[in-house]
Amino acid sequence: MSNEKGRILKISVLKYNPQVKEDKPKIVTYELEEAPGMTLFIALNEIRQHQDNSLKFDFVCRAGICGSCSMLINGKPGLACRALTSKMDADITLAPLPVFELIGDLSVFTGKWMSGMNDRLETWIHEKEEEEKACSCDTIEETMDPDLSDEIYELDRCIECGCCVAGCGTIVMRENFVGAVGLNKIARYAIDPRDKREDADYYDLIGDEDGIFGCMSLMGCEDVCPKDLPLQSKIAYMRRKMVAMKDK
Repeated sequence: MSNEKGRILKISVLKYNPQVKEDKPKIVTYELEEAPGMTLFIALNEIRQHQDNSLKFDFVCRAGICGSCSMLINGKPGLACRALTSKMDADITLAPLPVFELIGDLSVFTGKWMSGMNDRLETWIHEKEEEEKACSCDTIEETMDPDLSDEIYELDRCIECGCCVAGCGTIVMRENFVGAVGLNKIARYAIDPRDKREDADYYDLIGDEDGIFGCMSLMGCEDVCPKDLPLQSKIAYMRRKMVAMKDK
């Protein structure tokens, strides 16, 4: 059994509790020994358990599914539970995602932003009123082409972690920009045959500078998406559809 020790990691965290009036942002550096297979999620839990129980950060699933542990990792948005320390330098800098309301330290309120965006873009299946009334337990489900079903599922893999929002250049200039996460959701419903909305309806939602025409196509969103969603192609798809509506 090897007694060889791992590297000493120096993890610098931007700490700030906005709930405490006299508190001010500061960088606190923690040192700990790296363990095999260690992720930033594991490292932060070690720090909170053994060095600083006031350290605030979020986690739920620990498997890259919930999106709760999103943060700036060496200046780039990412998930702490998927970030292996072995792939980083020993000096690591962590900060909360920008744009979102800060709860404290590395914890931000992504849910508030996402809820507002979903309400604004009406991200649910819209059926025609007469079809809703006719629906009953005896109604036979519509069949769907497997390839189309896979395409819809691919876009549904978004975990609303906020990484694409934090990596977006447009939202720095337009605080009401719906972001790649919003445009991706519209694309998801636009290809779903169960949604009875037409392009004109989607145009009312995203046909302006805070929607599809505000995107500068820098694609920072796709660069940082932890689920590798095809954001670039879907944004281009919706832009073509909305341009066609604009020209009518």
